[in-house]
Amino acid sequence: MNFSNNNDNKMPQGNTAVGMTSIAHIYKIGRGPSSSHTIGPEKACNIFKSKYPTANKFTVILYGSLAKTGKGHGTDTVIKKTFAPVECEITFDIEKKDLPHPNTMELAAFENSKEIAKTTVLSIGGGNIFFEDSLVESEPIVYPHNKFIDIEAYCSDNNMRLWEYVVQHEGQQIESYLETVWTSMKDSIKIGLRSEGILPGGLELQRKAKTLYNSQHIDETPETKQNRKVCSYAFAVSEQNAAGETIVTAPTCGAAGVLPAVLYYHQVKNRYSDEQIIHALMTAGLIGNLIKTNASISGAECGCQAEIGSACAMAAAALAELFDLSIDKIEYAAEIAIEHHLGLTCDPICGLVQIPCIERNAVAAMRAINAVSLASFLWSTRKISLDNVIQTMKETGHDLSSPYKETSEAGLAKIKIQI
Repeated sequence: MNFSNNNDNKMPQGNTAVGMTSIAHIYKIGRGPSSSHTIGPEKACNIFKSKYPTANKFTVILYGSLAKTGKGHGTDTVIKKTFAPVECEITFDIEKKDLPHPNTMELAAFENSKEIAKTTVLSIGGGNIFFEDSLVESEPIVYPHNKFIDIEAYCSDNNMRLWEYVVQHEGQQIESYLETVWTSMKDSIKIGLRSEGILPGGLELQRKAKTLYNSQHIDETPETKQNRKVCSYAFAVSEQNAAGETIVTAPTCGAAGVLPAVLYYHQVKNRYSDEQIIHALMTAGLIGNLIKTNASISGAECGCQAEIGSACAMAAAALAELFDLSIDKIEYAAEIAIEHHLGLTCDPICGLVQIPCIERNAVAAMRAINAVSLASFLWSTRKISLDNVIQTMKETGHDLSSPYKETSEAGLAKIKIQI
């Protein structure tokens, strides 16, 4: 199986097909600031351009959230760079309703002023894309199950952990891919901790990761030290993302700081091996895959609960795996993490993945750690399953008013800041 970033899940979010695709689609290495608004469109345009090499002009119409927050996310910039040196004309259509997905784009190719091809692409979250006309073949189903209850039963029957379930169905090659993923995650933390200055976009937002990491007090307790370091790691990745640098979606660009912050802190503190971290990434990827398959990881579709909430669940499951907790406790940790993000809106100021996105990554990283602590003590008392809460997140997301789902029309996004 090819785990390159050009291989996307071409099935829409919330599909009802049996099974799931590779967890490699949860972890994409690319440039920020947005998986839905930059990585997805860039990939779609690259594919379309390669299909029509004789075209001497392309047009792109952006709809829904891509139109309403595309400028802030740099969608038009990445599209023009992708089609360059061929001419590309971009239209932002904020009026069209009844879209197949909030992140919809229409691509057309021309040769000597004659249209030779047209297609509609949905950017469905996490850099995953879906061509409505089947221009690109769907990714194969890798896992036979798409509900946690079925995965748990299978693991119980076969006396295996969740990461072993991943290896059984993905093969050993997933391990080498996740080695690259983990290296990239660590690099984004280390570079982010060294970086200073103002983030691009016009908000004049100062990078804070380095300052936070170095802000040690004489009377600092172990608890406040953990909080400071974990948060500084989350800030480091999120600021790298906001600056358009290389990060790993986990499961999206906007939520990319949560999982690496939690895992890196515990690796440094407790000397976990890279092999143990990779096993944790497998378990986290499985949780992210369940959410992507049965609900959504798109902020434009289900609000920030689908991004930060999903990332927190992945981080909680990963840490529980790292602690060698039982599958029941891993499930409960992930369930707690999602449950307490239900209804979270996606309302970035000026459409930039900065306020409140960067701080949310830090808060969610600490919440993931707390979720594992609660789950380790209270798992036998739980009443809600992970499958239940994923379904609830989907329903909640669909019930959220559109202005609160990455449209810059409500919530914090209404705050007027001169840029």
